[in-house]
Amino acid sequence: MLLALAALLLAGAVYLAGEVITYPARERHQALRRASTYGMRRFQAASPERLRFSERVLAPAAGRLARIALRINPRVTVETVRLRLLTAGMSRKLTPTAFLAAKAAFGGVGALFGLPIGAGFGPLGAIALAAVLAVGGFMLPGVWISGKAKRRREEIRSELPDALDLLAVSVEAGLGFDGAVAKLTEHMEGSLAEEFSLTLGEMRIGESRQDALKKFAERVETPEVGTFTRAIIQADQLGISLGRILRLQANDTRLKRQAAAEEKAMKAPIKMLFPTVLFIFPAMFLVILGPALIAIKEVL
Repeated sequence: MLLALAALLLAGAVYLAGEVITYPARERHQALRRASTYGMRRFQAASPERLRFSERVLAPAAGRLARIALRINPRVTVETVRLRLLTAGMSRKLTPTAFLAAKAAFGGVGALFGLPIGAGFGPLGAIALAAVLAVGGFMLPGVWISGKAKRRREEIRSELPDALDLLAVSVEAGLGFDGAVAKLTEHMEGSLAEEFSLTLGEMRIGESRQDALKKFAERVETPEVGTFTRAIIQADQLGISLGRILRLQANDTRLKRQAAAEEKAMKAPIKMLFPTVLFIFPAMFLVILGPALIAIKEVL
């Protein structure tokens, strides 16, 4: 059974390699055919030999792996992956296609490692271990990106009160909201400044302030930012002073940050209990009772 499974995997690998190798030539042929359809007879496509290795092999392979990942989990779409990467601050470093390809690749690597490792437990054990490692490998990039998104949200939550103070001062000094955001991006660094810079860029290319702020809240996914964006949108609609709104928002987020810090401090003793019981108490008992046990052993 293992031999049949190995032969099946080998056949699949050969098929995938053939598809990857012949992909550039087929793409070139299709491009020339489309060009001739529109009367572009002089169109000349770049030969596969002139393309880089990443363009000839890696990019097509990544696209195929991404499609495999989408078939495995149909509920996931490229748009949802793009939003997750934006939330984690990885949209400039990682494309949705590359992320989905990584999920499929890690799943395949996990399955290939599981087969030989589980061979000692019999055919069923090998298949079970391969399945477990494949699922774990498929989920690993998602766990990693979720961890980065969580840390980034915490960073934005801690930076928000100071950013709102700076916005309030700028607005009270006579700047408009767009100018205040521009001033903030000049004087602050970090994840929140990057998000404000992206929002400012969207407004400068013609996006309405309301839509840009809604996208900002969707990317960050924190209650504090959601409250801030809704308050700014309502202030625009009702004609309320932005300076006063920003001051109230800054005070509110600062109180929430203080409450979150106090909550973490209250949880610290409980989290320290398990390391204390597992590591400190055994050593302490050994130091205290060790001499007594040695003395009792000598007497007996």
